[in-house]
Amino acid sequence: MAHGGLEVFYDGDCPLCRNYVQMLRLRDAIGPVDLIDARGDDPRLADLRRAGCDLNTGMVVRREGRIWHGGEAVWMLSRLAGRGPMAWVLRDRRRAAAVYPLLRAGRGLLLRLLGRRPLE
Repeated sequence: MAHGGLEVFYDGDCPLCRNYVQMLRLRDAIGPVDLIDARGDDPRLADLRRAGCDLNTGMVVRREGRIWHGGEAVWMLSRLAGRGPMAWVLRDRRRAAAVYPLLRAGRGLLLRLLGRRPLE
């Protein structure tokens, strides 16, 4: 786990997910962060599955033992490091909850168009 305890689990094959994580520049804003590709074999992925997190329905942020999933995860990341118009939208918990289903649908469509499979 990163110093400071921030882990971000995301779909590394999804250009939207990958670009969002890069756009935040988390390491510049808050220091060390573990960015974990949900398509990999990191043993922490099994912990999330046991906790009931479906990474097909949203990225996950874990910090100091607490888990945020989906809209809550992007809300938390935007609060920690967000800049720009998208971060402004997602920095508000209600806006993040309202917008996240659209982002998730866009991810699903993009993965289908690119011929990529859902996460296992």
